[in-house]
Amino acid sequence: MKFPNPHTLKQISEIIDCQFIGDANFQVLGMNEIHVVEAGDIVFVDHPKYYDKALESAATIVLINKEVACPEGKALLISNDPFRDFNKLTQHFKPFVSSNSAISPSAKIGKDTIIQPNCFIGNNVVIGDNCIIHSNVSIYDDTVIGNNVIIHAGSILGASAFYYKKRPEGFDQLKSGGRVVIQDYVDIGALCTIDRGVTADTTIGEGSKLDNQIQVGHDTVIGKKCLIASQVGIAGCVIIEDEVTIWGQVGITSGITIGEKAVISAQSGVSKSLDGNKSYFGTPADDFRSKYKEIAAIRKIPEILERLKIK
Repeated sequence: MKFPNPHTLKQISEIIDCQFIGDANFQVLGMNEIHVVEAGDIVFVDHPKYYDKALESAATIVLINKEVACPEGKALLISNDPFRDFNKLTQHFKPFVSSNSAISPSAKIGKDTIIQPNCFIGNNVVIGDNCIIHSNVSIYDDTVIGNNVIIHAGSILGASAFYYKKRPEGFDQLKSGGRVVIQDYVDIGALCTIDRGVTADTTIGEGSKLDNQIQVGHDTVIGKKCLIASQVGIAGCVIIEDEVTIWGQVGITSGITIGEKAVISAQSGVSKSLDGNKSYFGTPADDFRSKYKEIAAIRKIPEILERLKIK
């Protein structure tokens, strides 16, 4: 998430009331999670296990809960609770703004686009030309939808990320200030839920088709011409490359990549990155040939035990 205007390190420290290390005029351009940071961004880290990853990332401002040596060309914000203060920044730069109408006056809706009754279109939403938005669709603030997109009844675009920090008193949610971006010629079935990015975009690529009742987690990027069947659950920060086919009830864990033109059979559980141009099934999902060999070996166990006379 880029700020509307550049800020100085001192200005940011005053917003969250913390100390800083570095030039007071050090330029701060935005804030992002570790997987999408760029120069000028703030990234937060609150566990020693991830200190090095954050300090060595592309981010040039690190919001951290320990005073450490500041890498050359970077700056630090020292906080006793970086998670809380990252939320403060999201709240400051991207506060929730309520709507007083079903279609916000700030929404931009393209030529020949049809919006059926009982839809909600939030603040600063952009919808392109020749789209059909069926009844009871909710499109949260800042969502961007391309041309020739169809969204079926009951789908929700832009809900908050499922991202929590466990505290003694309960769970503290990381606020979502990102967007959902739907490119041209995408079809989204009924009752799908696509969460907004925490600081960046959750993206559905051009020409991709989603069946009914699909969950897409925060900051996930789905490529072009993908085909995803009903009841698939995709966690946050997943990269699905172009022309991937995912059949029904597949579950995909967070932070992995599925390569171009991969095919994943129904009810598979994907727990690691998968290479492209291969077919997979099972839990954990594996290459068809490897999985068939595994199943064949398992079927031979009773025969082997009988030979060994193990009752």
